[in-house]
Amino acid sequence: MILKGNSVANELKILLSKKYKIVITTHLNPDGDALGSTLALSMALKKMGHDVYPIVPNEYPDFLQWLPGNEDVIDFYKKKEFASSIILSADIIFFLDHNESKRGGDMNEILTASKAVKVMIDHHPNPQMVVDFQLSFTEASSTCELIFEFITAIDGLKFMDKAIAECIYTGILTDTGCFNYNSSRKRTFEIAAQLLSYDIPKDDIFSRIYNNFSAQRMRLLGYCLNEKMVVLPELNTAYIALTLEEQKRFDFATGDSEGFVNYPLSIKGIYFTALFIEHKDKVKISFRSRGKFPSNLFSERHFSGGGHLNAAGGESKFSLDKTIQKFNDLLPDYKAQLNS
Repeated sequence: MILKGNSVANELKILLSKKYKIVITTHLNPDGDALGSTLALSMALKKMGHDVYPIVPNEYPDFLQWLPGNEDVIDFYKKKEFASSIILSADIIFFLDHNESKRGGDMNEILTASKAVKVMIDHHPNPQMVVDFQLSFTEASSTCELIFEFITAIDGLKFMDKAIAECIYTGILTDTGCFNYNSSRKRTFEIAAQLLSYDIPKDDIFSRIYNNFSAQRMRLLGYCLNEKMVVLPELNTAYIALTLEEQKRFDFATGDSEGFVNYPLSIKGIYFTALFIEHKDKVKISFRSRGKFPSNLFSERHFSGGGHLNAAGGESKFSLDKTIQKFNDLLPDYKAQLNS
């Protein structure tokens, strides 16, 4: 257990023995781990008697909106004034799956201005957020795994129920790609087994996440693989790029490109992939890799991003064409690493 005997966890246990107004937030464009951890900790702390408000920076995909507690989530983008007042009056703010201020988007200014005690629980490398308490462990599969450990460490396991377990399992499932990566530790599977003891419908959870897309999304995937995938075998790399016009053509919705970046990795000899999504003011980029190629360092050095060794994200302020050109120009410098 990562947090067994951890001094920070012990201090937080003492702090949380009194009742507080607590905000739990996460990064921009919340994914399964971000939302799962936010909702799980929110429900656990509510059962411990705290006044808890889960607040996210912006909307998240439809395929996550079935999660228990979803109805309590406050979307900062849609309810900025209301959310801001809660943040500024909070006693404690938890930052989950979120270790860098800029990842808070438009919330960052209000979060910085808040005088609340600030706690970060995260599993990404190189945390850069200024907080009062930090629980950062890169060896964990997901922030949801850490939330299970944290709930256990503060004697909150007696409050664990099926709803909380479903949220935690969802985060572990999605951040490991159904236990395909970030899941080499025995402890990850021990936690998954404990979650199953709460009679969570694991097959139904999988179906709600991975079998819950629109027909247009499936057509978009087919189009990307057939028309948009560029394979560079000499550089062990492949990428896909989507323009705004193409997104419009396929009625693109938040979450529709989820997982697209992983498909080219199934090609023999491909160890590095990228997905470029054009926005009005920037290009959002997802990176994935196999083996030892550090997609996070590549993103951090060249595309203002970061993440994990094999899964990272970044962005570019250049046009889509110039961003792709930059990417292609950089690849030869990494040829030795990509061939190893």
